[in-house]
Amino acid sequence: MNMEMVQLRQCNWVRQYPKVSTLLFDRRRKDRSQGTQRSLSFGAQALPSRTQRIMESIAVSGEVGGAGGAYSYNALKRLDQIWSSICSAQTVLEEPKQVVSTSSGVSSDSYPTEESTDRFDVLVCGGTLGIFLATALSAKGLRVGIVEKNILKGREQEWNISRKELLELVEVGILTEDDVEQATAVKFNPNRCGFEDKGEIWVEDILNLGVSPAKLIEIVKKRFVSLGGIIFEGYSVSSMSVYKDAAVLKLAEGKILSSRLIIDAMGNFSPVVKQIRKGRKPDGVCLVVGTCARGFHDNSTSDVIYSSSSTKSVGDSEVQYFWEAFPAGSGPTDRTTYMFTYVNPQPGSPKLEELLEDYWELMPKYQGVSLENLEIQRVIYGIFPTYRDSPLPAAFDRVLQFGDASGIQSPVSFGGFGSLTRHLGRLSAGVHEAIIGDFLDASSLSLLNPYMPNLSASWLFQRAMSAKKDSSVYPEFINELLYVNFQSMQRLGDPVLRPFLQDVIQLGPLSKTLGLVMLTKPLIIPSIFKQVGIPVLLDWSGHFFMLIYYTLLSTFADPVIRPLLSAFPSKMQFEWKRHLEAWKYGAGLDYEL
Repeated sequence: MNMEMVQLRQCNWVRQYPKVSTLLFDRRRKDRSQGTQRSLSFGAQALPSRTQRIMESIAVSGEVGGAGGAYSYNALKRLDQIWSSICSAQTVLEEPKQVVSTSSGVSSDSYPTEESTDRFDVLVCGGTLGIFLATALSAKGLRVGIVEKNILKGREQEWNISRKELLELVEVGILTEDDVEQATAVKFNPNRCGFEDKGEIWVEDILNLGVSPAKLIEIVKKRFVSLGGIIFEGYSVSSMSVYKDAAVLKLAEGKILSSRLIIDAMGNFSPVVKQIRKGRKPDGVCLVVGTCARGFHDNSTSDVIYSSSSTKSVGDSEVQYFWEAFPAGSGPTDRTTYMFTYVNPQPGSPKLEELLEDYWELMPKYQGVSLENLEIQRVIYGIFPTYRDSPLPAAFDRVLQFGDASGIQSPVSFGGFGSLTRHLGRLSAGVHEAIIGDFLDASSLSLLNPYMPNLSASWLFQRAMSAKKDSSVYPEFINELLYVNFQSMQRLGDPVLRPFLQDVIQLGPLSKTLGLVMLTKPLIIPSIFKQVGIPVLLDWSGHFFMLIYYTLLSTFADPVIRPLLSAFPSKMQFEWKRHLEAWKYGAGLDYEL
């Protein structure tokens, strides 16, 4: 019997007896983990993983670009290969492709015929999140184009967000409140935070909306086109050439576009970002797996963050698993459940498929359901790399990073939609002023992605939530630390707890929380030093000092300087507006209850 016939019979057998094959696979994995040398049949040895069987049994359609837009098993394997290369022992994996080049001449020297190129004020590369900024700029009267390698549409899986954050899109002027209602697939309350049987904290109106990206992006897309925006769907970026008078975008399909400014919204794995960072490893990564499934009958509340266990070993690594769970808008018993962990990219780090294997075992107990009673609609997974030197300043004239490509999201969050809504007004106004005033050099553009001490200070939380191999702290430490912090914030009330849950660090709430933790749980302090390390604490102390400085500047210096801006020359006015914004956003004072 040839190998092809053996594999065909194995696949047919798995389809006919899925429960039996699952038991065989689970037994095989248990035997292997115990180090036994039992001989299994060739058929059992060749069985695919439970993840592969589940994913290949689900019909997958409509995969799109952007984080979390792919659901197939083949896409999972490709992402795991990318993740393995990131975890390589080498600091620089390979010399990144030089996507952006600069020239001291003018674009007409290389492209003498005007008809050979389409000309724009702004070109946005990457449409999934880029369309929000593109539409805001179009509403200000600029000629904007979007380049998207796929069809520009939102993924099936909902974005969870608070109404306050979503209304930022209304304030910017790209949506109406009716549009918000139309795109909102589900609403739910209350929302739980809990840590390994230590206690639970319940809050209201935090990430309590499930927004349909498909509906939301379709609404914004129509708005963009109605404003005169042009979308180039099915086109891939080949190169960018920066000249004194323009930036020329060459597409892989042969088309050439010219623009005064190119905005890179191609996400965490943008080729431009790879060139700027020169292949450097991320400083931290959030790995996320999950499902949207049907069959949950207790489905009216959400989990913002929940941990049901202490640290555990996965392969050669230690991990601390956290959970999020939200009702889904596709049906009354549909629920989205995420399991995520924070890791340092290094050889031996767990793969997404390994996390999914744990997910199938742990999720039923966490949610109080049987896996056999659930109808899995799609499997969700993602890798979210973060860097300490974020947001990313402009490295070239006429090229600016936006959204996930800029690193504007917090290192403890995954996905940049929430951070995008908070910064969209600031960024759209700043880009518009840069275009009007022709302030498109790298130094001026970097003022739009400034240093923000509150963002950098949140690295301490990422480190505190990351399990370490051969750690000197007890396995329950991370859960205990988080519960003590959340309990302290709950005592201090909404003005402290709510900004933190929406990923905004402010001086007052942070200082009060740290002070209360030290008063109520002083014995946990030595373990914090062991967990995060002295260098990280010293680095954090510098950002904490700058958080104090920015808070004072925004509170006291801003009211003095702002009335004087109209008397400044245009370039100085542009620069000082950006400084005032950096102080305000860097101190988290843009967030108001």
